[in-house]
Amino acid sequence: MNRAQMRTSAFAAVAVLAGSLLAACGSDSGAGGGTGSASGGGGGGDVQNAKVAFLMPDLASTRYELQDKPLFEARMKQLCPSCEVIYQNADSDAAKQQQQANSALAQGVKAIVIDPVDSAAAATIVKSAQAQQVPVIAYDRPIPATPADYYISFDNEKIGSLIAQSLVDHLKAEKAEGGILQVNGSPTDAAAGLIKKGIHSAVDPSGFKLLAEYDTPDWQPEKAQTWVSGQITQFKDQIVGVVAANDGTGGGTIAAFKAAGVKVPPVTGNDAEVAAAQRIIAGDQYNTISKPIKIVAEASANVAYEFMQGKKPAGKTQLYNTPSELFVPTVVTKENIKEVLFDSGIMKAADVCAGEYAKGCAELGIQ
Repeated sequence: MNRAQMRTSAFAAVAVLAGSLLAACGSDSGAGGGTGSASGGGGGGDVQNAKVAFLMPDLASTRYELQDKPLFEARMKQLCPSCEVIYQNADSDAAKQQQQANSALAQGVKAIVIDPVDSAAAATIVKSAQAQQVPVIAYDRPIPATPADYYISFDNEKIGSLIAQSLVDHLKAEKAEGGILQVNGSPTDAAAGLIKKGIHSAVDPSGFKLLAEYDTPDWQPEKAQTWVSGQITQFKDQIVGVVAANDGTGGGTIAAFKAAGVKVPPVTGNDAEVAAAQRIIAGDQYNTISKPIKIVAEASANVAYEFMQGKKPAGKTQLYNTPSELFVPTVVTKENIKEVLFDSGIMKAADVCAGEYAKGCAELGIQ
């Protein structure tokens, strides 16, 4: 299978998953029967006017406010027009997220969907909720220490391996000589740990020396930029590529090279943010990961609604002793950005191709 066929096949797989999910959305049963760790006492019976909490982790990634929240709310409104979504963002503060969860429980929510700031600290939230028979759906990031009732995400370890292998293949094709920097995500985020593991699975056997790596506190782009700036001073032109775990840290990495006045090497990303798409079109960022947030946002709403009705949906797999559903992401580079992000309708040219990006979009046929 050639590389173009592989890209088409990967995109088709995501499309099939999305189609299957949308088909499942047509009924209240969603993920089907099975077992969960909560008794379902928080749900059951009439769910009219019920409340569900949607607790997101930070503002450093723009996706939570712009995509996850409205997509989850829209799907819940379809499932239960009279239900109320209690949305909170912890702004990278684990203690604040604990307070938000406590407040949601005090308001009588029938389910909690949570993307934890700190995967270890979130175990307390799971225990508190389950003690009140309120099911917990871990969203995007797992909670390893205390199993939630369900986990929905894209396959984070696969994300790490895909972005890193894409970079390694590109460097080999370019006959690059030198080493790689690795900019990981937050050390308190279990999903970041899975991405990190996936990155190492591709970088370690690649033949390129891993010059240094860094766990970025709270995924902050500014902290990634500061660390990369120090590495540029130390390693100079030995750096031939950077594996950054998401688009924010990738953007911080690129900013560091530009501030140093040196050529930006290929840099990875993840999340397919608008700014990342623009950087790829401009040639500043090498890749990102398309993981349509609509898929996980709607899937989590479906599962939450099942729990709220007293059902116990079974997962497609198990991760950290938690029934789970893990969707497959797609690597995006300049070669396939039009197909994956624009032809699919995930992004609109009007949102990406203004001003300095208009020429690059035109050259790629994005309009």
